[in-house]
Amino acid sequence: MTVARRTLLTGAAATLAGALGGLGGLALPGSARAATAPGVASTAGRTPGGLPTADWMGRLDAGRPLLGLTVPGTHDSCCTDPAHGTEWSHTQNWGVPEQLTQGVRFLDIRCNGLQGTADELGVYHSDAYQYLRLQDVLDQCRSFLAAHRGETIVMRLRNENAGGQALDAAEFRRRVGHYLDDLGYRPLFHLSGWPTLGTARGRIVLVADFANDWGVIQWSSGSNAYFRTQDLWQIDQLFPLPAKGRAITQQFDAAVADPASPQMYVNFLSYAGGYWPKSAAQTLMDQSIYPYLTAHAGRPGRYGIVPMDFPDFHVNVLQMLIDQNFTA
Repeated sequence: MTVARRTLLTGAAATLAGALGGLGGLALPGSARAATAPGVASTAGRTPGGLPTADWMGRLDAGRPLLGLTVPGTHDSCCTDPAHGTEWSHTQNWGVPEQLTQGVRFLDIRCNGLQGTADELGVYHSDAYQYLRLQDVLDQCRSFLAAHRGETIVMRLRNENAGGQALDAAEFRRRVGHYLDDLGYRPLFHLSGWPTLGTARGRIVLVADFANDWGVIQWSSGSNAYFRTQDLWQIDQLFPLPAKGRAITQQFDAAVADPASPQMYVNFLSYAGGYWPKSAAQTLMDQSIYPYLTAHAGRPGRYGIVPMDFPDFHVNVLQMLIDQNFTA
């Protein structure tokens, strides 16, 4: 199995870059670029346990509750081009179709109003348009689910509420309704609480990160009836990544220790707080995440939803998370 660090120099450079970022300097993103996506992605397609990544959910019993799974995901799922913002907002290299093929099943989709339209939503990072419409993402998901009928996708749909295209709560809710009903996407969604895998197959489980009274699953970046989330993305310390790493591993432990919870555990592996996303991800993978997952490989239990930055650089971690669903 390929280890999380590509070379010793790559890990060391990422750590140095992270330290510079924590001191307020502009740490260059070159260290993570050393792990070129083509060389890493070529190992994808099957997990270390031999499971095809495009159809891993289809091998699970239909009666399994979604709450009982480990669901690899991506953070700011559509932020694939630093030209659409900056390198600070660049969190992914794979687009949505490739993410899904490689086994990602949680998407973090953030929207503002689409400029020049009265009813549509565009995908944004804060006020930076990612040159995707919500319907583009939904069509990509629908195409994948039609070709892989045993799979489901959990989608956080967030009102980004930023910049000149910001929408108030009522208008954002109206536009989501336009997608569901006027544009005909309602049958694509599961809209009523945490389902079993069999109920969710072929559909998107909607998680609403916008104000509504629809009775759908409601997002929380902390804790509510539906979620228990670790999303510590900024820490007021000189060297914060060790603290973030501890938060990640503690959330893994908490999820395994609480198998009957009615809440979905969510564990963001991403960190900002003055760091280049690539550098932070590399350091956290090298120093905390990969060592933890390796030490606990084969341990029964689920980790919940695990969103990450740049899974193409960390295919081994993505695939280990998939394999966690098949532990005894």
